[in-house]
Amino acid sequence: MRILRGTHAAALPPTALTIGNFDGLHLGHRAMLAELRLAAAQRDLATALLTFEPHPRELFAPQTAPTRLTSLREKLEFLAAEGIDYVVLQRFNAAFAGIEALDFRDNVLAHDLNAKFVLVGDDFRFGRKRGGDFALLKASTDFEVQSVPTIALGEERVSSTAVRHALAAGHMHLAAQLLGRPYSISGRVVGGDKLGRELGFPTANIRIRHNRPPMMGIYAVRVHGLEQVYEGVASLGVRPTVKGAGAAPVLEVYLFDFNRQIYGEHLRVDFLHKLRDEQKYNGLEALVAQIHRDCDDAKAWLKDHPLGLPL
Repeated sequence: MRILRGTHAAALPPTALTIGNFDGLHLGHRAMLAELRLAAAQRDLATALLTFEPHPRELFAPQTAPTRLTSLREKLEFLAAEGIDYVVLQRFNAAFAGIEALDFRDNVLAHDLNAKFVLVGDDFRFGRKRGGDFALLKASTDFEVQSVPTIALGEERVSSTAVRHALAAGHMHLAAQLLGRPYSISGRVVGGDKLGRELGFPTANIRIRHNRPPMMGIYAVRVHGLEQVYEGVASLGVRPTVKGAGAAPVLEVYLFDFNRQIYGEHLRVDFLHKLRDEQKYNGLEALVAQIHRDCDDAKAWLKDHPLGLPL
């Protein structure tokens, strides 16, 4: 997969193109990409995807923008696994947001991205003040246009918003069903304050690149990226017992039956089951007692679910 920075620098071959944020790359996104690959193969086109950084709502309404399910690196890794030929990463700023819908269709899609087939969701809007719709796309003489219907899981519409709601409520099984895989966070192991080691629970501190986590709490996890898959307990939050108000969220993972330095390693943490919310304890002794209980609870759950979450 080739990653191109900006539509003006694309220089693409004829493409089958789709457009969107693709945050989380859930089942709906994956169904769209499967349809895109099929259309491209039938028409002898390359597959291309136009996505934006930052998320448009982070530009227009940063205080109410949704939490990101995936960092940019995670999103690109998921897209590479889907077999996309080109990802055009467009910086979303005021100038780009101000492109009129007709100019976006004719100059950005048809000219810059060489689109011959465009696949969008059935509620797709584009251009300045979201002035363009599916009918305006269909009126193009430069490319074919097709829409894909909403994907549902039972009564639940599959969407990034639905995944966020499931994670915030601690419903890890539902989130995994909507995603088609356990929810995960990836990042590099960095140095921490070493408090976990002093308490007898050395943790891997993983740098998180999300604007803010979509959930917080204590979780049973499986961790990928080392010589084998390890099980453990993860704390994702602000550590209220040891940090003051306003602390930045951190991801700390205690791996069972593991004790070596792994600074610099890039790990993926699969969140399988929420054990509890964060709590503030009256001193470190009470905190250590709770960590022991968390480890016991996580080991019991993981033993009962050796294959992870049923999807």
